[in-house]
Amino acid sequence: MRRQESSSRRNETHVRSSGQCTRRKCVRYAECQKNHAANIGGYALDGCREFMASGEEGTSEALKCAACGCHRNFHKREEEGVGICECPPSSTTR
Repeated sequence: MRRQESSSRRNETHVRSSGQCTRRKCVRYAECQKNHAANIGGYALDGCREFMASGEEGTSEALKCAACGCHRNFHKREEEGVGICECPPSSTTR
């Protein structure tokens, strides 16, 4: 069973303090890095290769991986591509 690939990617928008510039970047969550043996002093990963959201975007289930059950924060965050800045030309009036 494979979910849509877009469920593990999302676009983030940042607004500059002036309120005129936005920056978009695509974020992907890759392999799970949760150490399941930390409580016994060991190191063991579950082998989950990519985050797949359990629910729709905007719900609490969207932060839980359908493959391994871990929170999205345990998965390696990868930013794809260079951020695109969409700014109007600045005016230099004094």
